[in-house]
Amino acid sequence: MFKSIGVIELKSIPKGVEATDAALKSAGVDMVSAHPACPGKYEIILTGSISNVTAAVDHVVEKFGNYIIDSSVMGRIDEQVISALFGTQTGEKKGSLGLIETFSAATTIKAADIAVKTSRVAIYDLRVSRGMGGKGVVMLTGEVGDVTAAVEAGSNYAKTSGQLSSYSIIAAPHEDLWGQI
Repeated sequence: MFKSIGVIELKSIPKGVEATDAALKSAGVDMVSAHPACPGKYEIILTGSISNVTAAVDHVVEKFGNYIIDSSVMGRIDEQVISALFGTQTGEKKGSLGLIETFSAATTIKAADIAVKTSRVAIYDLRVSRGMGGKGVVMLTGEVGDVTAAVEAGSNYAKTSGQLSSYSIIAAPHEDLWGQI
């Protein structure tokens, strides 16, 4: 089944909590996360069918428009991205390592989706906003050629949208590095 992701970023924590409740009550969506994001913002990530996610995001944007910083709905998200957002991915510490860092959660999620659809890579980790100054990072593993292609594709999307912070490709990470990430 193809799922979609909805990301809503608000400039008020109390209104963010209220908006989360409104989103969950408005359509048949599941909450991936809802939490304060640095600095003083609130971020909501929802998943479900494209129609339900769109309805929930539209409802929140209409009701909380003055508090919305950004919102996005992304359809046909790869299951790896959904698993990574729920923290249930099983990334292996082997092969090459590629990283894409962006300035927004929505861009990180979309860059991760583009990356895994570009070549045979696995998401090792996907982190958005919390404790990262509102940034996001996706870590990808696989053969060096695949990781390079995936990072280039995801980074190009982030760069085009003006949200790319940086990226790296490490062909053969040191064993001690794997233990730290």
